[in-house]
Amino acid sequence: MARRPANPPADRPARAPRVRKPATTAAAVATAPVFFELDEHPHPDGTSTMLGFWIYLMSDCLIFAMLFATFGVLGGNYAAGPGPKDVFELPLIAVNTSCLLISSITYGFAMLATQNRNARQTQLWLVVTALFGLGFLAIELYEFGHLLMDGEGPQRSAFLSSFFTLVGTHGLHVTFGLIWIVTMIVQVGRSGLSAANIRRLTCLSMFWHFLDVIWIGVFTFVYLMGMLR
Repeated sequence: MARRPANPPADRPARAPRVRKPATTAAAVATAPVFFELDEHPHPDGTSTMLGFWIYLMSDCLIFAMLFATFGVLGGNYAAGPGPKDVFELPLIAVNTSCLLISSITYGFAMLATQNRNARQTQLWLVVTALFGLGFLAIELYEFGHLLMDGEGPQRSAFLSSFFTLVGTHGLHVTFGLIWIVTMIVQVGRSGLSAANIRRLTCLSMFWHFLDVIWIGVFTFVYLMGMLR
């Protein structure tokens, strides 16, 4: 009887060792990280809009912070030219400030009318707000024109350069705010107080009140403290 060879023939490949796979348990599946969701959760309308607008306001804060810092550094360099006591008219600036602060109050009435779903009153208070905003811009343009006519423009000194830049940037924001108010008056007249229009009015409210806060800083830091130098 022939004996069986101890080793397999050379032409037959050796079998690879079998690797046992770990068993997948329910606990391992539960603790596994999830990189995506198969079922998307609902996204309410307007949440990204409000977040984006808050980010925009924060970026605007940085812009005005840099302008205030620039005025703080350059505001005392008159280059043998006029100083704050020579160019500022506090009674006129007080009227200008009152116009902007009253416009903030009237916009608050517009938002109250919006909450009461009264489109007509909302439009009315927006018109009143725009009129006070126009009064503010008219006084500011008069102030700038008076300074330019007297040869006291931004090229006269570092003080006037930083003054025109800071106050002019704020006035530019007020101009865009007035354009936005007129746009909302038209949209409320066409579409009423829809959810989208209420969201836009809320963003405009934050923007308008933000400009009031900035102007209080301008009035205090530029005009009042400038007159005390």
